Amino acid sequence: MTGSDSNASDAASDDVDADGTGNDGAAADDAAADGTAAVSADCDTVDVVLDDLAEGVATVTISRPDARNALDATVREEFSGVLAAIDDDDAVRVVVVTGDAEGKAFVAGADVSEFRDRDAIDQREVSERPRIYERVAELSKPVIARINGHALGGGCELAQACDVRIASTRAKLGQPEINLGIIPGGGGTQRLPRIVGTGQALRLILSGELIDAAEAADIGLVDEVYEPDELDDRVAELAGMMADKSLVALEFAKDAVRASGQLGLEDGIDYEAELFSQLFATADKDEGIAAFFEDRDPEWNDA
Repeated sequence: MTGSDSNASDAASDDVDADGTGNDGAAADDAAADGTAAVSADCDTVDVVLDDLAEGVATVTISRPDARNALDATVREEFSGVLAAIDDDDAVRVVVVTGDAEGKAFVAGADVSEFRDRDAIDQREVSERPRIYERVAELSKPVIARINGHALGGGCELAQACDVRIASTRAKLGQPEINLGIIPGGGGTQRLPRIVGTGQALRLILSGELIDAAEAADIGLVDEVYEPDELDDRVAELAGMMADKSLVALEFAKDAVRASGQLGLEDGIDYEAELFSQLFATADKDEGIAAFFEDRDPEWNDA
């Protein structure tokens, strides 16, 4: 049994996995110059489908079904390259991140076999940013996590980096790294408290407890929960609503809300006012206002 197969087996039997980290910057920077379709065509573990849920929506699927879509170096490199290409692709307005259905998981965690021979120096090197978590969080376009199965360890951290999290009733979420004698390393100790509060974050991180989608919704870790046969309809509806908006307004809105977690209230309000004012220099502001008064749908210029 290979390391990846062992990781998948462990996740299936014990639901225990942990976060993998790695510097995903170099390949992504090169990929940014290529189109989304061209970049995704060269990927073995990441699949991209454009306009399947709605026009302007890219569905990015992490596909390592034999390892329950666990993150390894190849996934991280390819995923980062795809995200860089998407960020530069004006045809893509909204991104949906999900896991291959055959893997029966969103992302079951990291490929723990990669941890075996690493020492502290090695780990510091592969933990240099930007990693996939930062790539997702800093993407200029909205990112929806379609959590179609277990999101554990690095998979839970990947979901946390997304803007909105929509989960299937079959999903379980958690940070079980403590069971391996380590802690979350993909931003879980920082993003999770901001999402669910310090107490709930400590409960999950210190115990390694896994929770179902209903409880995750109760504490705010996911935003909505649907039965598996209703999940795609809701994700498509939400992604389509976002994709109908001005691309520049989407970017500014995401930027302003993200800043609320980093700035004090007064500074945040000042930053919001500045972004709001900058939008008054755009063609889309003029088009949106004109469409409102003319009682028609706007035709965005994305500028």
